[in-house]
Amino acid sequence: MIMEMQLKEIAKDVHACLQPDKGIGTSNAGLINSGDGLAVDTFWDLPHTRKMIELYAGVRSEPVKYVVNTHENGDHIWGNQLFEGAEIIASQACADAFGISESPEMLQAVKSMVDNPDPVLAGFAKNLAGWDFTGIELTKPSRTFDEELTLNLDGIGARLIMVGPAHTPGDVIVYLPERGVVFAGDVVFSLCTPVGWQGSYEKWFAAMDLIIEFAPDVIVPGHGPLCGIEGAREFKAYLQYVRQESKTHFDAGLSSMDACKKIDLGPYADWTEPERLFFNVERAYREFRGESWDTPVDAMTNFKGVGELRAFYAANR
Repeated sequence: MIMEMQLKEIAKDVHACLQPDKGIGTSNAGLINSGDGLAVDTFWDLPHTRKMIELYAGVRSEPVKYVVNTHENGDHIWGNQLFEGAEIIASQACADAFGISESPEMLQAVKSMVDNPDPVLAGFAKNLAGWDFTGIELTKPSRTFDEELTLNLDGIGARLIMVGPAHTPGDVIVYLPERGVVFAGDVVFSLCTPVGWQGSYEKWFAAMDLIIEFAPDVIVPGHGPLCGIEGAREFKAYLQYVRQESKTHFDAGLSSMDACKKIDLGPYADWTEPERLFFNVERAYREFRGESWDTPVDAMTNFKGVGELRAFYAANR
């Protein structure tokens, strides 16, 4: 069953395709309906991406020429194949990471594990119930860049700016100066707890500073509701707070899990999925140990940590 999806015009000829923040995979995307047309990101499976394309057809009669992938996570790229004939654009780092850490086949298999004795796997499987990963053919970018690329869409300049490694190695934001809009991908999470995979806090802070400097009227986050620069400022404050708290507990010799249980989330406690804090503390700990930003991430350890922290919150709140 496809979750509620909304196409909202946020500036002249610019639309955000929004999914309600209901857990893993419910990402946002967008359409620039000018000139040759540009779609920002696709969705995690083909049914959701088909629904997106139906919504786009309601405001645009011709297929878009360009699709920009903001980063390599499946919930932003696995619908690429449905934009047949479009030029798919991403950073080179994003293209290099395509299909390395996750696959549709793997997640479709996990979906069947709802009765697995491992509560982490069983819980993860239940969270995937609304998705269908069958039929997906990974469709890689056909055009890449390293720093910045500008597309002219009949008077709307779309600046594609590489800001990774922040959330992931290949993060790109799409800035529309004439419309005061930034499509931020997962560089910005709005009112929901981020997942820090590979990347560095320093680069993530710098990416937030750049978005704030642009002072857009509207930011389309990778997940969560639309926001303005106040959302970017709040998100940066969250990252700074988590990193500082992590450093305090790291210096005291606590494990990353014990640090998570000590951190008072304060104003961020009401953000959705607060247990994702574990991802971000783990990443901070890797930095404090002097590990490289691209150190391979043990996904199962992270998800088990998230499950343990979720249980801790349920028992102590």
